[in-house]
Amino acid sequence: MSAVQPHIPVLLDEVITALNPQPGDVLVDATFGAGGYTRALLDRGATVHAFDRDPEAAASGRTWREAGENPPRLILHPRRFSEMADAMRDYGVARVDGVVMDIGVSSMQLDQAERGFAFSLDGPLDMRMSQEGPSAADFVNEADEGEIADVLYTLGEERQSRRVARAIVAARPLSTTGELAQVVRKAVGYRPNSNKGGVSKDPATRSFQAIRIHVNAELDELRQGLVAAEQLLGEDGKLAVVSFHSLEDRIVKQFLRAASTAPASSRHLPQLDAESAATFSKVSKAIRAGEAETTSNPRARSAVLRHAIRTNAPARKAA
Repeated sequence: MSAVQPHIPVLLDEVITALNPQPGDVLVDATFGAGGYTRALLDRGATVHAFDRDPEAAASGRTWREAGENPPRLILHPRRFSEMADAMRDYGVARVDGVVMDIGVSSMQLDQAERGFAFSLDGPLDMRMSQEGPSAADFVNEADEGEIADVLYTLGEERQSRRVARAIVAARPLSTTGELAQVVRKAVGYRPNSNKGGVSKDPATRSFQAIRIHVNAELDELRQGLVAAEQLLGEDGKLAVVSFHSLEDRIVKQFLRAASTAPASSRHLPQLDAESAATFSKVSKAIRAGEAETTSNPRARSAVLRHAIRTNAPARKAA
């Protein structure tokens, strides 16, 4: 495949090692984006069902066909990855051999000012991955101060959430990313040259993260996507999840811990049924990018990969 690949997939070698794709395997790329993981999986002979709720990402995948690159082994699904189990059943596929998930906003989305994800590029205050439903502007201009503060604190871990929320409400209406970023910076007393030569994180980072996660219901989507993957993976199927901040990684870690731990049995207790058995095994520890990758791809600095293998136990009803 010779087309230019403008975005570098994070932890690609580690993800491919975890999935160990074989010719004929059926895999799900739950977050297609620029197609980095999908390309690598196709190159190894797998069939890939790629999901993305962003219509621009799905459209870019369809251009592979126009370039003569899109083999019949690539099937695009312009849907949320939380719907993967239902979508695959609709397609006639009951089980898959692997699922990869790259959680959060894509570099494609961040690089487009008109999408409104990045405070570094002034554009309309949008942030919607699916380009449908209420936007970030709708949220900051219509939600009450308490709700905004709760979102900033819970999803952005912003310690000055109440002060920032108060400033947002006072500055309404807000329509661009630049306007919101300036309000946040002023609220927390940010001075660009106060770090004495060091590199400091822009204080707008946490608030933008929180609003984006809220607008797209990203953490609920992740939880539902993990459940769907458990339902869809066959025995010995591989799950690989790359996340980029602690809230996401905590959800993945807790999910795999619960899924890989069967309740203790005892001769004094009733025999455990199959639904009590662990649904995942060989759960990895957190895997991070090495120095060479973080140097060439700064986005990899915060990336964490966790992977596991599906057992033959039925998917948990309570998952």
